[in-house]
This record gives sequence, structure tokens and C-alpha cells, in this order.
Amino acid sequence: QVQLVESGGGLVQAGGSLRLSCAASGRIVSINAMGWYRQVPGKQRELVATITGGGITKYTDSVKGRFGISRDNAKNTVNLQMNSLKPEDTAVYYCNARITTPASWQSGDYWGQGTQVTVSS
Repeated sequence: QVQLVESGGGLVQAGGSLRLSCAASGRIVSINAMGWYRQVPGKQRELVATITGGGITKYTDSVKGRFGISRDNAKNTVNLQMNSLKPEDTAVYYCNARITTPASWQSGDYWGQGTQVTVSS
């Protein structure tokens, strides 16, 4: 069984910073891409940033230059440093990882429970 546990959300004023962290645990053979998505009520979940096992990153246009994604492969963790936050960044942020487990030896998508980020104007 695999779990993704997120931490670091909260309330911050516009222009401030937050750091989200996510740790994967359980029976894991390997982790491919890891990333962060966000969702606001009434809208689809959208990709924020992803990072491959080799460190290649991808960001949605609205966060480029403000957010930074990183990972520690030894610890199975992924972080999202969010700077210059804007009210439109307010959302529930979800950690995602593509993980291969010994049960199936196939990769599958796993999600964290979500953490609320609220940016006040």
C-alpha cells in the first residue's frame, strides 16, 4: 500500500511564500514523475508543476518564475516552493506520483489528500 502525505499549506498574504512538501511511503519499487496539481471549487484539477526522476521540470505558465519544484529521490519526497503568491493561487493543492509497486510491477498514479493554500489580497 502506498501513501502520499502532504504538508505546508496555509493562509498567506499576497506576495508571500509557502513551501509544500509531500512524502511517499509504502511498498515502492520506483517513482517516476512527481508533481503538484491544484483545484478550486467548480473547476477541473490543473497541473502546477512536475519533475521527472532525472530532475526535468515543467510548469504551468501562470506560475513560471514564481514556483520551484524539487525532489529528493532517496527520501521519496517532492517539494513546491511558492513565492510571490497571488490570490488566484488559492486552491487545494494535491501531490501526485507515478509509482511502481511490487504488487503489480506496473506504474500507477497516486494522490495525496490535498492541502489548502489561501492567499489573501
